[in-house]
Amino acid sequence: MIAWTILPLVVVLSWLMTGALRRYALARSIIDVPNARSSHTIPTPRGGGVAIVVVFLLAIPFLSGFDLLQSDAAFALVGAGLGIALLGFLDDHGHVAARWRLLGHFLSAAWVLYWLGGLPAVMVFGHAVDVGWWGHAFALFYLVWLLNLYNFMDGIDGLASIEAISVCLGGALLYSLLNQQALAVLPISLACAVLGFLIWNFPPAKIFMGDAGSGFLGITLGVFSLQAAWISPSLFYGWLILLGVFIVDATATLLRRLLRGEKVYEAHRSHAYQYASRQYARHLPVTLGVLFINVLWLLPLACVVTLGLLDGALGLIIAYVPLVLLALKYRAGQAEIR
Repeated sequence: MIAWTILPLVVVLSWLMTGALRRYALARSIIDVPNARSSHTIPTPRGGGVAIVVVFLLAIPFLSGFDLLQSDAAFALVGAGLGIALLGFLDDHGHVAARWRLLGHFLSAAWVLYWLGGLPAVMVFGHAVDVGWWGHAFALFYLVWLLNLYNFMDGIDGLASIEAISVCLGGALLYSLLNQQALAVLPISLACAVLGFLIWNFPPAKIFMGDAGSGFLGITLGVFSLQAAWISPSLFYGWLILLGVFIVDATATLLRRLLRGEKVYEAHRSHAYQYASRQYARHLPVTLGVLFINVLWLLPLACVVTLGLLDGALGLIIAYVPLVLLALKYRAGQAEIR
C-alpha cells in the first residue's frame, strides 16, 4: 500500500529544496534576464526544477516499500529522467550545443523504449493496429517531442507546474477507474513534488523551473503514457487527452513556423499561451485558464474514453478540435509583429 504519509513530506522537501536552489542561483548569478523573446520582465533565478527531480526520485523507494524499484517503468524513468535532468542542468549553467542535447534526448527515449518494450498495438476506431518497428520509431519521436515541447511550453509563471499537477492527478484518477490504484503511486508523488516547487513558481514566480525540470517532466509524463498503453489502449488515449493543451499549442506553433520556413530551433515567443499572456498583460489568467481546461474539459473526456464509453481515437479528436481552434484564436505560430 502506498505510504500516504510520505506525500506531505514530498511537498515540504520540494518546497525547502526549491528555496535553497533559489539562494544558490542568486549567489551564482544563474538568472534569466528578460530580452525581446521573453514573456517576463523581471530578472529571475532559474533551475528550481532540480528540486522536483531530486525529491521525486528519492521518494520512489519509500512510496511502496521497494517494490517500485523492481519495475521496468522505474528503470525507464530513473535512467532517462536522470539523463535528461543532468543535460538540462548543464545547459542551465552554461550552454550545451543543440546537436548534443538532441542526441541525449534520443538516447534517453531509446532507454525508455528498451525497458517498456516499445509501443504496443493501439486501437484506431475499433481496429487493433500493430505497426511493429514503425510503432517503436513513432514512440521514439513521441518521447523526444514531448520532452522538448514541455521545455517550449515552460515560458510563463506556473504554467508547466499546473500542467504537470493536473495531468498527473488526472492520470491517477484514470488508473483508479480501472482498479489499477497501484499505478497511481508515481503520478501522485510527482504531482506532490511539483506542488512544492509551485509554491515558489506561482505567479509572480520567484524562481523558474529551468531545462532540468521541464525536460524531466516531459520525459516522465511520456513514460507514464507509454506505460499506460501497455495496460489498456483506452488508457493511453486518456493520457494523450490529458496532455492536450501542451501537445496542441506546441505542435500547432511548430507546424506554422515550419511552413513559413523559420528556424524552429531559434528562440521565439509565438506560442498561443505567450500571445495570450501578452494580451491579458498577466500570466495568472492564462495559467488558471489551462487548469480549467484540463479539469473541466479534458479530464471528463479522458474518463469517458478510459471507461470504454467512447472510442479512444474519436475521443481524442473531440478533445483536440476545440484546443486547435483556441490555439489558432490566440495566434499559435503566427509571425510576431516587430
